[in-house]
Order: sequence, then C-alpha cells, then structure tokens
Amino acid sequence: MEKYLALALLFCALASLSDAQCQTKALQPNMTHCQDDSDHTWHPVGSLWRNSECLDCSCTGCCQAYITPTEVPEDCVAVLDTQACEYIVHTKGNSNGLCEGVKIWKMSAV
Repeated sequence: MEKYLALALLFCALASLSDAQCQTKALQPNMTHCQDDSDHTWHPVGSLWRNSECLDCSCTGCCQAYITPTEVPEDCVAVLDTQACEYIVHTKGNSNGLCEGVKIWKMSAV
C-alpha cells in the first residue's frame, strides 16, 4: 500500500513540474470526425494533429506544444515562434539579439 501512495505522490509532483496547458472535450456517440476549434479543420476520431496555435490535438482535446519561459530578464522579451512552436527570447527592440542565460524550450511534434 505504501508503494502505491509513494507512486501517486511522485505522479502528482511530476504533473506539477509540467507547464503544459490542456483543454479537454467530450466525444459524442458515433462521431467519426471532429473539428479543430482554432483552425476549423476536420479530423478523423483517433487522429493527432498540431494546429496553427501550436496546440497538439486529438478529438478529445488539445495541449500546448511548447513550454512558456518563466524567468526572462527585464531587458528581454519572449516571443512565440508559431512556425517552430518554441519561444525565442531576445533583447527588447532587437529581435536578432538573443538573450544569454535563458533556456528556450521546444517539445517534439506529435
């Protein structure tokens, strides 16, 4: 019993380390396709896709495909690159001047 409690606590701790934002929705009975809420494209039930807002989706919901930087120096700004689905952190007023010491996160595609 103690092993299961320890495992449950570990899963809770790992879940809190994740920065992913997810939204869920219910499947209707006998559905064969669903519509992406952002792009309004249709997808077969059971399929996975990434939409134009960098969300990894299925017919039961979507999750962010990126992690938002949490610590950005005051002289820098974080901008989401929707082509690469990653944040680029650069100095304010100079998009070519990348900030040093800031980790840029990228998650793999579905």
